[in-house]
Amino acid sequence: MQDGCEATPETARGSASRQSYGHRRSAWPRWLVLSAAMPVASCAQTGVLDPQGPVASAIRLLLINSTAIMLVVIVPVILATLAFAWWYRSSNVRAGHSEELAYEGRIDFVVWSIPALVVILLGGVTWIGSHQLDPRAPIAANAKPLQVDVAALDWKWLFIYPDQGVAALNQLVIPAGTPVSFRLTSANVMNSFFVPQLGSQIYTMPGMTTHLNLLADRPGEYPGISANFSGDGFADMHFIAKAVPTEAFDAWVAQVRGSGSALDMPAYAELAKPSIAVPPTTYRSVDPKLFERIVDRTALAPEKAGASENYCPPAPRAGG
Repeated sequence: MQDGCEATPETARGSASRQSYGHRRSAWPRWLVLSAAMPVASCAQTGVLDPQGPVASAIRLLLINSTAIMLVVIVPVILATLAFAWWYRSSNVRAGHSEELAYEGRIDFVVWSIPALVVILLGGVTWIGSHQLDPRAPIAANAKPLQVDVAALDWKWLFIYPDQGVAALNQLVIPAGTPVSFRLTSANVMNSFFVPQLGSQIYTMPGMTTHLNLLADRPGEYPGISANFSGDGFADMHFIAKAVPTEAFDAWVAQVRGSGSALDMPAYAELAKPSIAVPPTTYRSVDPKLFERIVDRTALAPEKAGASENYCPPAPRAGG
């Protein structure tokens, strides 16, 4: 005789089915939490929305103000579109309309005046902000600005510290709280220098110099990129802008002076050859006129680019 509590195959399958259903049902909350967490994680602020300096903070404020001004029109238009679509749906018998065309001056006034005011206000905010964020404008601070010369090569960034007499490749070390005055150029094609968390993207152009002033409020490591496509190695043309305390910056300069190789003209000629994903490198000394020579050589005609070192080219043009 079989025990009444013995499970039959059907009851066993039913129990397993209920357990599986309960497991799937209990897994739904976890999937919902993970699905909600993924967009939040992807919005981690590491760029222009996470400013680490006064220039980047002003740029973020300009973006927020511009977005808010445009939303004054966008949000009402979206709501009005949804409201009209709902009210004048085919099933709403109360929504009557006239088939005769008629001109309504008040509607025409609203349709044109509000966008015109938005454009005027947006243009004014952008005009004022653009002049306040002039890349050449010095940044007020108690510390003396640090001079850094930047040359865009294929496909790497060369940073020259003329006052310290050292240089670094794909590595920018600056003291936090100290303004940094950049002179930038390109040794080949037009490129773009951009440290999103510090602000102000600016182009580097062969034969010309551009100027940029930035400041990092606090120590940290901020990614720098090339924001203008420049060939095969463009994807690897990035660097880290490392802001450190003043004492740490002085120690770094002393360390660089005691190690590495010298960056003279023969060494630069080798460095200027196209290369991809070059690791960060430092140079204990640098030709004091290297930046000017890079600008001069790219400003010259191709037939004069290899002229003697005694050749004195005309003064380079100054850019923004």
